[in-house]
Amino acid sequence: MLKAWKWYQHCLSSHPVKTQIVSSGILWGIGDIGAQYITHSTATNRLPKSNVGVEFKINWKRVAITSMFGFGFVGPVGHFWYEGLDRFIRLRFRLQPKSPRFVATKVAADGIIFGPFDLFVFFTYMGFSTGKNVAQVKEDVKRDFLPALILEGGVWPIFQVVNFRYVPVRYQLLYVNVLCLIDSAFLSWIEQQKDAPWKQWFTSFQPSKERGGEV
Repeated sequence: MLKAWKWYQHCLSSHPVKTQIVSSGILWGIGDIGAQYITHSTATNRLPKSNVGVEFKINWKRVAITSMFGFGFVGPVGHFWYEGLDRFIRLRFRLQPKSPRFVATKVAADGIIFGPFDLFVFFTYMGFSTGKNVAQVKEDVKRDFLPALILEGGVWPIFQVVNFRYVPVRYQLLYVNVLCLIDSAFLSWIEQQKDAPWKQWFTSFQPSKERGGEV
C-alpha cells in the first residue's frame, strides 16, 4: 500500500494532469459498476419470487461511457478548478489559508459554481452518449438535475469542508475522486431511475407552466 502511494505521488509530481485524468476515469467506471449492482439488487427485490436469482451482468458499454466522463471532464477540469480556486481566493480576497473564512469561501464557490455545472454536464453527456436527441436530453436534465442537486447539496459541503481545511491542494482532487467512487454510483443511479415516483416530488419546485400547465 505504501509503495502504491509513493508511486501515485511520483506520478502526480511528474504528470499531474494525466494522473488526475486516469484516476478519475477509473474511479468513475468503478462507481458505475456499483450503481448497476444497486439498480439490479433493487429491481430483483421487486420481482416475483419465481424470478428471484436473476444473474447480475455488468453493462460494460455503460461503464465505458461513465468512465469517459471521468477521463474527459472530472480529471482535467477538476485539476484546474481546485488549483485555480485556491490561488484565486488567496490572491483576490487575501484570506489566510485554512482559516474559517477561507474554507467557507471555497466551499461556497465550489457549491455554487462547480457543483451545478458538474451535474449539468454529467446528465447532458450521459443523454447524448446514449443516442438521445436534444429534446430528450433536455427532458432528462429537467427530470434529474434538481433531485441530484438537492440531495448532493445536503452532504457534499460537509465533505468539502474537510477537504479544504485539512487536505493539501495537490491532493484535493484525489480526495474528491475517492468520494466520487460513491458519487458516480449515486449519479449513475439517479440517471438510471428514469421517471421513478420519488422524483415526482421535486416537480413541485418547478413553475406550473414547466409541468405542462398543471395548477
